[in-house]
Amino acid sequence: MTATDPRDLADLADPAGPADLADLRPRLPSPLQEVVDGRFERHGVRLLLKRDDLIHPALVGNKWRKLAPNLATVGARTVVTFGGAYSNHLRATAAAGRLLGLSTVGVVRGQELAGLPLNPSLARCAADGMRLHFVDRSTYRRKAEPETLAALLRAVDAGEAVVVPEGGSNAEAVRGCRALGEELGEHADVAALACGTGGTLAGLAAGLPRGRRTLGIPVLKGGFLSADIRRLQERAFGGPRGTWSLDDRFHFGGYARTGPRLDAFAEDFERRHGLPVERVYVAKMLYALLALAQEGAFPRGTTLAAVVTGRPFP
Repeated sequence: MTATDPRDLADLADPAGPADLADLRPRLPSPLQEVVDGRFERHGVRLLLKRDDLIHPALVGNKWRKLAPNLATVGARTVVTFGGAYSNHLRATAAAGRLLGLSTVGVVRGQELAGLPLNPSLARCAADGMRLHFVDRSTYRRKAEPETLAALLRAVDAGEAVVVPEGGSNAEAVRGCRALGEELGEHADVAALACGTGGTLAGLAAGLPRGRRTLGIPVLKGGFLSADIRRLQERAFGGPRGTWSLDDRFHFGGYARTGPRLDAFAEDFERRHGLPVERVYVAKMLYALLALAQEGAFPRGTTLAAVVTGRPFP
């Protein structure tokens, strides 16, 4: 059983829960689209786009795959989760709460944001019914420590809550993302995606057939992600799975940072292929893949599948 089959999730759901996850009607498997791009072709690379951005209009990209296993057994309890001011995960959790009748609380990194006008991302969370609780960055870094977490749960007055980690990345989410690799199967030699917390990569690598590999493009600075991915696979599968690697040269200064060079690349890709390119994750991944192709990182004849994990926020 795969966690992304809505019929299986419906079977798992608490019968006392407010809604059935099958009601969300995800589009699975997500489409696989070939892109004809001379910049890749001249290096002998065939480019496919795995359109996870089309799974669901509200739970965009990899968020369905990660959230669905976590929400399947929530029942009537409140969902408490974490993210930054521009977190796709917070937006997806808030949207799921609205659609399923769940109470949601988002613990947001950055006490200095409290009392200020909400940015469009957080405003969407609030419109979907999510209660926002801002904490200072030091507290946020310690959010997984039992005492800090208990204090946060008391502060948000969530009652009996289900806690979903930042980015939705836990063992359940990793097992859910394994279906992404299974869907790609033999279609590509290399599956690439942008990485925030590493949960999607951990599952994707586990689901790919032997002989295929996963390439992750971290969107944050720090070089810490390899250890996180290994820990996630240990918790989800009991040990390492699949062949994967990271290239951390393409974060453009850190999370949610872009700059003129990346913006120009994304706008050009949009004109060439009629695909809106999300800047925080997808643009960095596509930029990296073109740079790597130009460096000769992929042998001629390679079929490369780029996972589109999100779309621009309107």
